[in-house]
Amino acid sequence: MPRRPALDRPLPDLTGRLAIVTGANSGLGLDISGALAAAGADVIMTSRDASKGADARRELLARSPRGSLEVRSLDLASLDSVRAFAAQVVAESRPLDILVNNAGVMAVPERLETADGFELQFGTNHLGPFALTGLLLPALRAAEAPRVVSTASIAARPGRITREALVGEAAYDAWRVYAMTKLANLVFGRELQARSDATGWGLTSVTAHPGFSTTNLASNGPRFGKKPIPKWAMTLSLLVGQSGAAGARPSIYVATAPDVEPGGYYGPNGRRELRGGTTHAAVPDGALEPGIGELLWSESERMTGVTYA
Repeated sequence: MPRRPALDRPLPDLTGRLAIVTGANSGLGLDISGALAAAGADVIMTSRDASKGADARRELLARSPRGSLEVRSLDLASLDSVRAFAAQVVAESRPLDILVNNAGVMAVPERLETADGFELQFGTNHLGPFALTGLLLPALRAAEAPRVVSTASIAARPGRITREALVGEAAYDAWRVYAMTKLANLVFGRELQARSDATGWGLTSVTAHPGFSTTNLASNGPRFGKKPIPKWAMTLSLLVGQSGAAGARPSIYVATAPDVEPGGYYGPNGRRELRGGTTHAAVPDGALEPGIGELLWSESERMTGVTYA
């Protein structure tokens, strides 16, 4: 099959726009933050670790002095942290133009829980962003053309969302749970667009995935007891994958392109969407199951206590 043309283009002028990027101290989030700031946006970079966030800010300021970069603490594995962060943003009464839900953890080898008692991957990768987006809805709706970006993964392809999986009753398997959470990111992005259209929120919700990006291999980090990445895995990533900067391109595109498809899904245009320029991505079967968006939404509201209004 011929490769689809890449949609990437120079970013529009974002002067005066406010953007929030979660997980901005490293990987995709760092490159997304840098690109938005270089285009003139005022970027709030969130990080669990304040010192790492400060280091990331200094790195980006050295790359480009344009726009502004501010670091704020946010732990998506704590709903109290999410509520406090969102309350501060809303209280500042500034319209929020771009929200990039990027932060996440990958394939945590043993079952751990968030501060609120949810399985860690599901709590961090989906419930945290779901609550954050809902709590930031007043700031988003105040913007002229607000955009919400969700970050999925090619690992979502085999994922399945069931009521049992959502409440954590199924036996824990690190990669199966990760696939489910990444599918949830896509389903959330699509359902958010449908609900915005139905209720007049005025949002553009889009989902992107980075292909096989080298940052994916280290997403869960040493704090979860993960063994060092094998040399063969790093070699494979260099052969078939792409850099973190390249992996960030789909998210940067969907966060800024004026003609992006509302509710759309984007990723690399290379073989099996592993690498390349940005184009429309194939939606996994699990995201197309009847009623899956309503199931995920209702369970997420119940678990987080956050409703969108």
